[in-house]
Amino acid sequence: MNLKVLCFIILITNLGLCQSSEDSIAILNTFKSWEQGWAEKNVSLAIEAYDESIDWTNAFGDRYIGKENLRTGLEFIFSLPFVLAGTSSGNEYADLRFLSPEIALVRSQLIRAGQKTSTNEIMPDRHINHLRVYQKINGDWKIVSHLISDAKQKK
Repeated sequence: MNLKVLCFIILITNLGLCQSSEDSIAILNTFKSWEQGWAEKNVSLAIEAYDESIDWTNAFGDRYIGKENLRTGLEFIFSLPFVLAGTSSGNEYADLRFLSPEIALVRSQLIRAGQKTSTNEIMPDRHINHLRVYQKINGDWKIVSHLISDAKQKK
């Protein structure tokens, strides 16, 4: 989905919360560094929007607390060729909700096609959900918590 369209939708749905459009845009722009960091296998770029105290858990239950611990964890994850195989289609949705002038939640989902298992088998398309908690710190929106999960196909 086009970022401008997504921002417009989010702005319309959040008018009653008295948040500025700059806040919404700043938050949504953090998706760019995350997605580009994964595409380029660039850990520094992927974690650019995270606070030093980040609490991050991936879809497989690996949890890292603190930006440096996350950096080390992602360096390992990025070294696994089967993890980075495939492509992400961008966000299917990104629901932004301000809980206060300094706290926001963003739920989003992307689809990853062609990822492989550790035995080099292609996985079915993954529908990956993200729940990010943002805090406005010294005027900048930082991610303080990020939970990632897979939506498994119902049988």
